[in-house]
Amino acid sequence: MDWFVYERQAVNNGYPIVCGIDEAGRGPLFGPVYASSVILPFECVIDGLNDSKKLSEKKREALFDVICSKALAFGIGSASSKEIDQYNILQATFLAMCRAYAAMGQTADWALVDGNRMPPLPVPGETVVQGDGKSASIAAASILAKVSRDRVLREVDRIYPQYGFAKHKGYGTAAHYAAIKAHGLLDGHRRSFLKNLDEK
Repeated sequence: MDWFVYERQAVNNGYPIVCGIDEAGRGPLFGPVYASSVILPFECVIDGLNDSKKLSEKKREALFDVICSKALAFGIGSASSKEIDQYNILQATFLAMCRAYAAMGQTADWALVDGNRMPPLPVPGETVVQGDGKSASIAAASILAKVSRDRVLREVDRIYPQYGFAKHKGYGTAAHYAAIKAHGLLDGHRRSFLKNLDEK
């Protein structure tokens, strides 16, 4: 497949510097939502690049370093569980995306954003539904965001091994709900996601 269809279209329309933006961790019950913004060299080939959800954890970790070394610029941002509870998950995701874009330290001419809702970025762009499987820039961003978040959850797992975060990464598995019932909620749990906890 052609991983640069959307990037090429932007370049042809007069936007030569294109960034891809994606998030990781919208659904979990625990932890921050992460986002990344990546500017790849045009037509840059990265072997094995794909939607982060289709890659093993080991492959994502290996690609993380390759993407960082080949990218013209990249940024990683997050929004905390408290911000998710305060603003709602969509607005917190937008916040993480804007922070990731700002963290690049370089402006882009056009932004390709995974999904169907555009965050309030200081740059024009477009949304691409399932873009992490269609655009090299978004796929690269999806990997940086996913790996960054998973690393944080593995660190939390070392502090609270009884919750199993290294395995479920904060998602609402049966084991996670059982751990919450046995040990209670932590500061990093998203209260707005757990309003009906007694029904689980």
